[in-house]
Amino acid sequence: MKLASLALLLAAALVAAPLCAHGQMLSVVAAENFYGDVIEQIGGTGLRVTSILTNPQQDPHLFEASPSTARAIADARLVIYNGIDYDPWMEKLLASHRSPERVVIVVSALLDRKKGDNPHLWYDPAAMPAVANAVAAALVAKDPARRAEYEQRRDVFLGSLQPIRAKIEAIRQKYAKTVVTATEPVFGDMADALGLVMRNRPFQIAVMNDTEPSAGQIAGFEKDLRSQTAKLLFFNSQTSGDLTARLQRIARESKVPTVGITETEPPGVTYQAWILQALEATERALAGQSS
Repeated sequence: MKLASLALLLAAALVAAPLCAHGQMLSVVAAENFYGDVIEQIGGTGLRVTSILTNPQQDPHLFEASPSTARAIADARLVIYNGIDYDPWMEKLLASHRSPERVVIVVSALLDRKKGDNPHLWYDPAAMPAVANAVAAALVAKDPARRAEYEQRRDVFLGSLQPIRAKIEAIRQKYAKTVVTATEPVFGDMADALGLVMRNRPFQIAVMNDTEPSAGQIAGFEKDLRSQTAKLLFFNSQTSGDLTARLQRIARESKVPTVGITETEPPGVTYQAWILQALEATERALAGQSS
């Protein structure tokens, strides 16, 4: 389904079924805290937002839903999650706690992504504008009297993404076609937006899916680092393993700069600051400075 058609269907459903009466706190659940952050920025103080994945020191792929998570889902009137098997526990919880009053935003559907695509959607520059528009539509339908407020904050949020767009363009202009590699495809969509040439994608998918890369894939990865064919190594700082630790060590020994990327927004920063920090670290590394 195309984005425009999906947005029209979402808007129609929301108008037909308001989420809650004016003046009540809206209970919102975000599977990932960066989506929760965007909702809070647009919704303001009238929301009670619960984000499930919040710890940047924890591997999100190892998450198991708790009874408190199930209770939050049961009470929620607005839910947002990533989709395409990044957070499959959300689909199970929603199926177990159905509600005709609940609106669910699935980010992968907003972007027309399908199973098998890179699930790390929040590093796609197109993702958060789509999320912001969908969230604003949901909030306006819930509380039409505050339409101007929600739409104004949405516009402020969209404007706040300009430094990110500017940094992407600056890096692309200077470093497009630079060969890089990564232990996982977390930063993959952003690397594509930067015009970087990503090596060892089959290796990355194997690691993401918790399967063993082939001997040939491992050897090719190590060769890219030792020969400095890859000018930069991205690694997932929320996961650990002997193989990825070995690759980081080889990168250091080979004078290949590394950049740690997280799958969860760190505490005390906004989505905008988090993404900009990752871009700035990438820019420094591409300039030959170790991160």
